[in-house]
Amino acid sequence: MTAPTVQAFFHADSGTWTYLVSDPGSGAAAVIDPVLDFDAKSGRTGTTSIQAVLDAIGAQGLGLRWILETHAHADHLSSGAWLRAQVPAAILGIGEVIREVQATFRPIFNLGDDFPVDGSQFDHLFRDGEVFALGAIDCAVIATPGHTNDSVSYRIGDALFVGDSLFMPDGGTARCDFPGGDAARLFRSIQRLYALPDATRVFVCHDYGPGGRAVACESSIGAEKQGNIHVREGTGEQDYVAVRTARDKTLAMPALLLPAVQVNIRAGAMPAPEDNGIRYLKLPLDRF
Repeated sequence: MTAPTVQAFFHADSGTWTYLVSDPGSGAAAVIDPVLDFDAKSGRTGTTSIQAVLDAIGAQGLGLRWILETHAHADHLSSGAWLRAQVPAAILGIGEVIREVQATFRPIFNLGDDFPVDGSQFDHLFRDGEVFALGAIDCAVIATPGHTNDSVSYRIGDALFVGDSLFMPDGGTARCDFPGGDAARLFRSIQRLYALPDATRVFVCHDYGPGGRAVACESSIGAEKQGNIHVREGTGEQDYVAVRTARDKTLAMPALLLPAVQVNIRAGAMPAPEDNGIRYLKLPLDRF
């Protein structure tokens, strides 16, 4: 199986990995889970982090074909819309179940009937099992709901981009207590990933350096099956659900959940300016 070139960019403020993935033969490239800099205290956004990715694309003479989101993130704002504006030919894609996420959060943020919940903010909605190409590299979409119901993983050649479904083995798996989350579904999704060859490279979306180790981004299916602290090969569904549910009860809400979801269900676009020319994000009180 063809091996794409994978370059990782770490966003320390949110613990997020953004990936620049390219076909060595053609130079066709994809960016996975791009991050927008955001200071919640001041409400200021920035593009320093994603500009570094764009600069790498230019310096290496790559052609950006795809901007891929693994799901509507709750821990960082997407820069997908900004990146697409810089490279209009690139296709911004996400799993088709984003429609359900939009429908869930439209009333929470009182976005009104004018806010579409058909996924039309994105250029392409991927179906489970859908195949596409990155240059000469075969790619496939694997629906991996559980952390969120719209979560997907992208297999690009021998590399697998799992979003938040799996962390590094010593980090375990993603929480399942957000709207649409379900630990049993995540367990079954992970079994689909574990059916891939052990040598499949696994690239995680987040790492927080558990135990004080340096942050890392790459594992493998074999390493996850052997050492993931939440779900090894042979772990039963009931045992996993019990561990995951107990763990979730101890976790605080992500600091950026409310601003992030509002932006990310819009494909990384900001709300329209109001009559004073300023854009606003909403803070629903006593909702969560």
